[in-house]
Amino acid sequence: MILREATPADADAALAVWCSAVDATHGFLSAEDRATIEAEVAAFLPHVPMVLACDDSGTPLGFLIRDGAKVEALFVAAPNHGRGVGTALLRHARAAVGQPLSVDANLQADNALSFYLARGFIETGRSPCDDRGRPYPLLHLRQEA
Repeated sequence: MILREATPADADAALAVWCSAVDATHGFLSAEDRATIEAEVAAFLPHVPMVLACDDSGTPLGFLIRDGAKVEALFVAAPNHGRGVGTALLRHARAAVGQPLSVDANLQADNALSFYLARGFIETGRSPCDDRGRPYPLLHLRQEA
């Protein structure tokens, strides 16, 4: 697996990763919200610093976006779940910032809580809605030192 900084040209491939991951784990989203969120993600992906995890042929398997020590997005294409892609991206981010990470994860996502707890995160709080006020509860998590 190769980890590299993404370029704007990687946005479409990153969006395909996002779609695969969300379709596999976010069945709780209404169709309307799913479409709205996809459009929002498509609009910002070309403009944000992002680390891609790619296979040896260069095909993106997953990506991580962070703001300082906060993970803003971590998505792995569904066929690659459980293969260490997300873990590698988290390790890379932690090494880059040199301090524990934090993340907000959807409470209803099939794999989010167990994934983060298994990687040393602890729950620090909850919110009843996502950051846009939609009725999708969030878990606030941070890594233990």
